[in-house]
Amino acid sequence: MRKLYIGRILYNIGKFALRVIVLSVLVFTISRLAPGDPLYAYYGERVEKMSVAQQEQARERLGLRKPLFTQYARWLQGAFHGDFGISYQYKTDVKEVIAARIGNTLILGGLGFLLIFVLALLLGLFCAWREDRAADRIICRIGTVTSCVPEFWLALLLLLVFAVWLDWLPGSGAYSIGKEGDVADRAVHLVLPLTVVVLGHLWYYAFQVRNRLLEEVRADYVLLARMKGLSGKQVLYRHCLRGALPSYLSMMAVALPHILGGTYVVETVFSYPGIGTLAYESARYQDYNLLMVVSLLTGTMVIFCNMLAGIISGRIDPRMRIHSLTGGGEVRGC
Repeated sequence: MRKLYIGRILYNIGKFALRVIVLSVLVFTISRLAPGDPLYAYYGERVEKMSVAQQEQARERLGLRKPLFTQYARWLQGAFHGDFGISYQYKTDVKEVIAARIGNTLILGGLGFLLIFVLALLLGLFCAWREDRAADRIICRIGTVTSCVPEFWLALLLLLVFAVWLDWLPGSGAYSIGKEGDVADRAVHLVLPLTVVVLGHLWYYAFQVRNRLLEEVRADYVLLARMKGLSGKQVLYRHCLRGALPSYLSMMAVALPHILGGTYVVETVFSYPGIGTLAYESARYQDYNLLMVVSLLTGTMVIFCNMLAGIISGRIDPRMRIHSLTGGGEVRGC
């Protein structure tokens, strides 16, 4: 059995590495085949004043004249040594550009994920407890409406109302000028983008919790628990929640990159200086090196979270773990 576990670990590591490499090839190829000129990211409007010969020399210096396979091989070789090149737009090392922004995204995305995780569980519990009553029906209708509203539209609406009309909250940035270390100022700047992140995903996961709990409520063991004299609330919290919680943890592991993707949209609308804004800028200005690293960071997180969800599911259900270890066959002689 131990050999099976070791083999499974090595298999997962190899599968993870292969997926990341395939992702890098796709991003590298698509970004260079996309329309646009990366010289504008590096030289700006000066490109228009350069002669054709000067432009060709500039592309040669940036390594853009070499065959696509050669460019990728050079980039991959540098990546293995921790060298991802320089950002065409910021004229500095890509790692430094990302290091200056990733903290803001982790704050916004991390707080958003924690709030969604807790609120979705509580909201789902409440709706399951009040099933088909007025509160449940109202919350279901409101949640359905909010979940159907595009995040960028909701962000623009909140921006217009609270930042422009009422002027209660800042509409852009992660902090005011000179107040990078001011926690209160950062919190005020987080209100609008964090609201959009939470509202954009909250009901979907709360609805999943509600449905999963209602499935547990209708299970046979619940009938037995009620026959023993337990109230509906006690059954829901002591038994049904325990049965629904493992699948909820697995679902939230997959939800992490989904919520992060919504964070990228919110960052762009609110001009929030994070990885999402960098992703938009790098794609718009053909900043190849920056685009590669941002895409790989996001893609690697998606791949890792999906694999993590599979591991959690295997831990929850031993049948799934044995099935994955044996490739679908039965374990004999263990």
